[in-house]
Amino acid sequence: MNAVIDPKKYGVSFSLKQCRNFGIDPDDCLKWLLKKGWRRFRLMSYWDEHERSRGVYDFTALDEQIRHITNKSGIITLCLGVKQPRWPEYHWPSWTKDLSDREKSEALLQFVETVVERYKHEPAILSYQLENEALLKGFGRDIHIDRGRLRLEYELVRRLDPEKPVLMSTSNGWGVPLRRPLPWGVGFSLYTIMHNKGAYHRTIQRPWLHRLRAWYIRTVLGKPVFIHELQCEPWGPDAIWKMSTNEQSRSMSTEQIKHNIAWAKQIRAYPIDIWGAEWWSWRWQQGDHSIWQAVENALHA
Repeated sequence: MNAVIDPKKYGVSFSLKQCRNFGIDPDDCLKWLLKKGWRRFRLMSYWDEHERSRGVYDFTALDEQIRHITNKSGIITLCLGVKQPRWPEYHWPSWTKDLSDREKSEALLQFVETVVERYKHEPAILSYQLENEALLKGFGRDIHIDRGRLRLEYELVRRLDPEKPVLMSTSNGWGVPLRRPLPWGVGFSLYTIMHNKGAYHRTIQRPWLHRLRAWYIRTVLGKPVFIHELQCEPWGPDAIWKMSTNEQSRSMSTEQIKHNIAWAKQIRAYPIDIWGAEWWSWRWQQGDHSIWQAVENALHA
């Protein structure tokens, strides 16, 4: 059994949709992560998964995820809203297609209320993340940005469960939050190699810039700050499961994993939620243990 990975420092995002994309069983993947020592998880409450028909809810899968983590004394940040991690970013149920904007907002608020009321007494859930990168433009499908609706969501969650912190994430690699809603804590992402417009690009950002952002958020805004997505999976010209191993390595080799985690440590903004756990499990199931070993070694370096 692997040693427990300090949940005050490191966590992982977990998406049953991404597991399905890789053709691996979500339950098996989560159990594998727990076995490897993870105890901090960011879980998704995908609207199109849990309310496939209007007013008909099925939380079986999310209930099971929470149960597994609770049984291992883990902790959870539960994502809320229509915009949650993994493609297509906006997880609208099909039945919302013909609704007006006002009707969509009302339906979303009802869903968020249903989720919070269901899980607010779960002891493993310590915080919520509202609308992942809520104001990010130009990425995703069926994009719908509405700051007014976002404020209503925030106020709703605070009213329904005033005890738990509500976290939000900045909407790009540079920004800081300046307008309402101003959450309890702020997360930002760290990506180093991305494929865009036919070529791979390395970020021009350096850890000192993120330290400056973290200082501003802590000192000027008075908010805790953390890394909500640290890239530890490929970002190539196609979906990961369609790329060769060599192509995957062009943006995320074992050396790049070590580099990214070392960078994140320099920023000194904890916890660091690492992005790519489903990919590690998929590669492991293919018999390639090098990806996970690179993550594990970098965490303990």
